[in-house]
Amino acid sequence: MSRPAGADRPVPRTYWVAGTAVLLALLFAAAATVAAANGGGSADPGAAAPAAAPRVPGLRSADAGFARDMAVHHQQAVEMSFIVRDRTQDEAVRTLAYDIANTQANQRGMLLGWLDLWGLPKVVADEPPMSWMGAAGGHGGHAGHEAAKPGALMPGMATKEELDQLGAASGRDAEVLFLQLMTDHHKGGVAMAEGCAQRCETPVERALAQGMVDAQRSELTLMEDMLRQRGAAPRG
Repeated sequence: MSRPAGADRPVPRTYWVAGTAVLLALLFAAAATVAAANGGGSADPGAAAPAAAPRVPGLRSADAGFARDMAVHHQQAVEMSFIVRDRTQDEAVRTLAYDIANTQANQRGMLLGWLDLWGLPKVVADEPPMSWMGAAGGHGGHAGHEAAKPGALMPGMATKEELDQLGAASGRDAEVLFLQLMTDHHKGGVAMAEGCAQRCETPVERALAQGMVDAQRSELTLMEDMLRQRGAAPRG
């Protein structure tokens, strides 16, 4: 049986970020469970009062909004990575796509898992994307950052037409377009993760967000180098 491209590579630092966040998420869930179990009080009147259960984020909190929006943002990165994997045989691009797909699918699972843990919906019908980032959020963009382009749900995300273009390209054309689209995608993701690192109140989520910022900035540098090797450059 053939193995996926990049399967024998050393573990990239994005995996360490995701793995650390998984461990923290499990510890967070365990602490919440223990606190809930102790919430009814102790039968021993001399026992110390039980610790208060962790505060659950509200429906429209930054914690919940980031989890919902970044899960959607990550899903498109996974989709683009699978598309380019089938449109080129270039080992470097396929390996990068494999790393992004695995890391972001893992992180997306954690974000959706936290929403389940908090008893919050994964979709809120009347909530504009990025509204959790404050008064300057929403479709119009957020303070200090570029707005979503027409046809894109959030800053950095590709449009349907761009995804169709990627699916129709092959070889070097597919590689360049993927690297350009993913560069834009990462820039939007970094801005969103920085927002959570500043606004979210759940420590483990802030840690994951900062890990995303660090890892995706590193990948931005890598993708700029890969574009240069192909005689191209990031868009814009």
